[in-house]
Amino acid sequence: MASSVLSELKTRFTNACVAAFGAEFADADPAVTAAKDRKFGDYQCNAALGLTKKLKQNPREIATKIIENLAIDDLCEAPSIDGPGFINVKLKLSYLEAQLLNMQASDRLAIPPTENPQRIVVDFSSPNIAKEMHVGHLRSTIIGDSIARILEFQGHDVLRLNHVGDWGTQFGMLITYLREAYPAALTTSDALDLGDLVALYRAAKKRFDEDEEFKEAARQAVVELQAGDREAKLAWQLLCDQSRREFQKIYDALDIELTERGESFYNPYLADVVKDLQTLGLLEEDRGAQCVFLEGFTNKDGDRLPLIVQKSDGGYNYATTDLAALRYRIHTDKAERIIYVTDAGQSDHFAQVFQVANRAGWLPSSVKVKHVPFGLVLGEDGKKLKTRSGETVTLKSLLDEAIARAHRIAEEYNPEASEEFKQEVSTAVGLGAVKYADLSQNRTSNYTFSYDKMLALQGNTAPYMLYAYARVQGISRKGNIDFSQLIDTQSIHLNAEEEVNLGKHLLQFAEIIEAVSEDLMPNRICQYLFELSQKYNQFFEQCPVLQSEEPERTSRLILCYITAKVLKKGLEFLGMKVLDRI
Repeated sequence: MASSVLSELKTRFTNACVAAFGAEFADADPAVTAAKDRKFGDYQCNAALGLTKKLKQNPREIATKIIENLAIDDLCEAPSIDGPGFINVKLKLSYLEAQLLNMQASDRLAIPPTENPQRIVVDFSSPNIAKEMHVGHLRSTIIGDSIARILEFQGHDVLRLNHVGDWGTQFGMLITYLREAYPAALTTSDALDLGDLVALYRAAKKRFDEDEEFKEAARQAVVELQAGDREAKLAWQLLCDQSRREFQKIYDALDIELTERGESFYNPYLADVVKDLQTLGLLEEDRGAQCVFLEGFTNKDGDRLPLIVQKSDGGYNYATTDLAALRYRIHTDKAERIIYVTDAGQSDHFAQVFQVANRAGWLPSSVKVKHVPFGLVLGEDGKKLKTRSGETVTLKSLLDEAIARAHRIAEEYNPEASEEFKQEVSTAVGLGAVKYADLSQNRTSNYTFSYDKMLALQGNTAPYMLYAYARVQGISRKGNIDFSQLIDTQSIHLNAEEEVNLGKHLLQFAEIIEAVSEDLMPNRICQYLFELSQKYNQFFEQCPVLQSEEPERTSRLILCYITAKVLKKGLEFLGMKVLDRI
């Protein structure tokens, strides 16, 4: 049996098409989807319409032949044909009940690991050294973590990489400035905190832009660093360590695991990138720079645009580093799939890097690369989120404010609770609200950041999801029920319409996981959980649980238990912690 009902039905319909029309239809799309209108069935196959032209037959005749060769009696009621050739199928109640019992008894909700585990690199977060993480890093960090969690659950070997900006001109600039203004920072690990470092970086940038002598000294410092000068290397290491400690505080708060591998890691491989491109005949010199001229990318005059891999002064840039990183991930990390989670503004950059890698033969067909773009975080004025003074909002201040606001709500609704309890709730709700508000959006769109909306107790929000989970746990406490003890009770019977609707939605969880692992759209998880919470509430309002007579009582308790398990697992995919009570 496949990991989801949908994938199993796709296999069955494909087999039916092969049996009816021949082996050449083994790769044809069976066009099976969840039904949009449940009055016709639970799933729909539209393969007949797609095969009409090739088979030169009436689509209803094709649909009839598919059904004649279709073996789904163990899953579904007898299929029906609707309209021009849609095949509708409805799950058997006995099958649904059996699958729900499997979900109840399984830590994995009866979702087997993938049969084809891959080595997958997910490149996300990627802040810059000597700069505070800001709201722009929020989306990459949260989206990348969610994607990694889902792929890990499927059984893939996921390498979570943090490609930090820890190399380049800015370090020569900062080291030169600190030698004058704050020499202790270059020899002592705790001389500065990150806030001081950011302020000094701005001052250094101002000097760099205005003072030619300073600019030349900064460039010389970069040369010293790249040549391995002991003093320059020590200063660079101290700056990186200071930033890294502050980044880790954010990652710990957000429960993010990453392996840091910054730009500096690939420095030894950059010369070979240029050399190999030269050998392959892909490089052209343009105003002293070594470039690959791109296909499909032109300027306003229609001239081909170049991807510069070595500057006229002999230095390298982001493209060179990304090409070196791509080669390393393929050849050394043995990655079969590489996912880059960055803002949409970098889409052209990655398309260009992938093109060069393809033309150079570095990107085999067995390795899939994907840029996962995301939009901007906007303030309520519709512009990029900024502080009142016009500065970029730091991620730390944003998270602290979310927790503080959640704490005020906890005070209002539960003033008698202990401070420890309020702090636990406000941290889970505040951080969960930030994550959920981001992940519930289609990642390709910009979204408006609003504390009031994300902390609302109603609607598609984190508090609503967390409350739905806590509500189920409340049944356990009220009835003195140990849900885990129900596993040996092989008794579930779906009678009421609300029970059936909830059961079918629970069974679709595996389908959502499959979909997100392919299209990398975590908002699908959020929408699924929101609909699950709505269906559970409808069930809870119409179907008494603790007050029911047996065997109905145990059957409904099992439904509650599975709902809680799915909510918890789904929220884990979003990086959220659940609460037994709020």
